[in-house]
Amino acid sequence: MPLALLALAIGAFGIGTTEFVIMGLLPEVAGDFGVSIPTAGYLVTGYALGVVLGAPLMTVLGTRISRKRMLMLLMGLFIVGNLLSALAPAFGVMLIGRVVASLAHGAFFGIGSVVAADLVAPDKKAGAIAMMFTGLTVANVVGVPLGTLVGQSIGWRVTFGIVAALGVVGLAGIAKLVPDMPKPEGVRLGHEVAAFKNVQVLLAMAMTVLGFGGVFAAITYIAPMMTHVTGFADGSVTWLLVLFGLGMVGGNLVGGKYADRALMPLLYVSLGALAVVLALFTLTAHDKVLAAVSIFLIGALGFATVPPLQKRVLDQAHGAPTLASAVNIGAFNLGNALSAWLGGLVIAAGLGYTAPNWVGAALAGGALLLAFLSAALERRDRATSVVVTGSAPAEQVAAVRH
Repeated sequence: MPLALLALAIGAFGIGTTEFVIMGLLPEVAGDFGVSIPTAGYLVTGYALGVVLGAPLMTVLGTRISRKRMLMLLMGLFIVGNLLSALAPAFGVMLIGRVVASLAHGAFFGIGSVVAADLVAPDKKAGAIAMMFTGLTVANVVGVPLGTLVGQSIGWRVTFGIVAALGVVGLAGIAKLVPDMPKPEGVRLGHEVAAFKNVQVLLAMAMTVLGFGGVFAAITYIAPMMTHVTGFADGSVTWLLVLFGLGMVGGNLVGGKYADRALMPLLYVSLGALAVVLALFTLTAHDKVLAAVSIFLIGALGFATVPPLQKRVLDQAHGAPTLASAVNIGAFNLGNALSAWLGGLVIAAGLGYTAPNWVGAALAGGALLLAFLSAALERRDRATSVVVTGSAPAEQVAAVRH
């Protein structure tokens, strides 16, 4: 793999750390600013909404410059946002810093996916995308636990200062290692927007929302579930999340490897198995060993869908994939927000802390149905093309392998 992918992975590591580390530091941040925990929770919500809105906005603003330069500008924005959070004199200023940092998130992964795919041979594109996302998954294993430990021991401001420093390393790596590839000739904003007329692009994004939403329906409420239902001590939750992160790393690498060989079959298996594991989690949550295994599998199966879904969007938006790729990153966060809200509803209805697992299973099952629908529509279009022209276009013949 080209060294440029390492630079992208470092940037992804910093972004992944800043996205999730706040969850473990909410009590410290709330105490320093004199606000309630629910109010401090706006730092999570604000970031998620910033990703959803920032992904298309920043990508559109960057259509007139090279992808490398846009990646550098996004890392600069990320650095500024985290420094603003680290130095914030008031809660409102920190919230602004979180939103500023989040604006870089979706566009970085969206544009980064396109750049990563362009750096390698056609049969290695999903693997290259997975390599970049490895930074995000490793952040959940290393960056988030260490950031939480530093924040609780020395101060949360130090954590965000370190994250800003990671952004500087990522920026330097992109400047040094990522080639300055010219924009494709003749591709304008209109071409990027036109990609959303492709029903396959929309179906892939819907699979992203539902599939990854299934993961976070369970993981959002993992702390009360593990302490109140399974019987783990409060201090064990951090290590259970590390286990979840290890699953993410493994699933991401497996997804990247096999998405280049059999994209749609991989989605069938991972989404179907995810729905089953989430449904069973309502039972396995009552046993410590089985609960730990379930958490690992949810991370692995959930992230096994990321490289194939991202590549699916790139393939279907061929020729003008940048905006669609970025919006698909926003779709991950939209799924997170949707599932967290639905999970909260079933808990508030008195169905218990394991009830969100059923929500997750239903969402993952819905994503699986969309995958079957997407494949069926593709076969129909291919058959129609053969009838009309007498032969299938080359790209459709290649799609049969997926």
